[in-house]
Amino acid sequence: MTLPEGFQSKSADILVRDEARAAFTQLQAFLAQLEPEEEGRLPAERELCEILGVSRGALRKALAIAESEGRIWRHVGKGTFLGRRPAENPADITNVANYASPAEVLRARRLIEPMLAAEAAMNASASDLAELQLCAKRGREADTWRRYENWDNRFHSVIANATQNKVLVMTFDNLNNVRRTVAWGRRREGSPGPSPDHHSFKEHDAIVRAMLDRDSTAAERAMREHIETVWRNMMEGSRQA
Repeated sequence: MTLPEGFQSKSADILVRDEARAAFTQLQAFLAQLEPEEEGRLPAERELCEILGVSRGALRKALAIAESEGRIWRHVGKGTFLGRRPAENPADITNVANYASPAEVLRARRLIEPMLAAEAAMNASASDLAELQLCAKRGREADTWRRYENWDNRFHSVIANATQNKVLVMTFDNLNNVRRTVAWGRRREGSPGPSPDHHSFKEHDAIVRAMLDRDSTAAERAMREHIETVWRNMMEGSRQA
């Protein structure tokens, strides 16, 4: 029995879409488990196809979806990278960072990030929430300050992305780029990594609980308390320096 030509074409389209969706699911799981290094380059497409067990065409469709959601960005000739595309004019960020103090950065964070947490609590997808939980868990498990700070940065970036608002994400990205550029002068003597009772662990957990409960008021309050603790620690460190 020969199927009508139109039916065959439609069936082929469905198979292609199903393969792309399956590839995207595999890609999401792979990205969630990545250790967030500073450069964040993903393996080449050929290697990714082997890791995920998908075709090149399905992988490219999955990458396009991930890029549209801000989970990755691609640079022709250089590769694919985890996270959102950096600011178009990094010189502007550097100029701001050259004149901004850590106190100014934290004041800006106190204004912006609690509002982002409230928005994220209402708009986060299931994958956003799963990634947020993973970041909190991996941050707690980090055995060096660098690994902890990378997971902490990813935790806050996931919250911004979960607002599903490009204007808010762009605002956060600019603030975060300045934050990462400003020289904080934090002292780490005698401690290769955060202690088991580091303040951020419980504070991150409180933020995650509020997000899971879709409680925007609690999420805003938990984020504000978190930033306030960072502020107090910074001020105490300044007095002791």
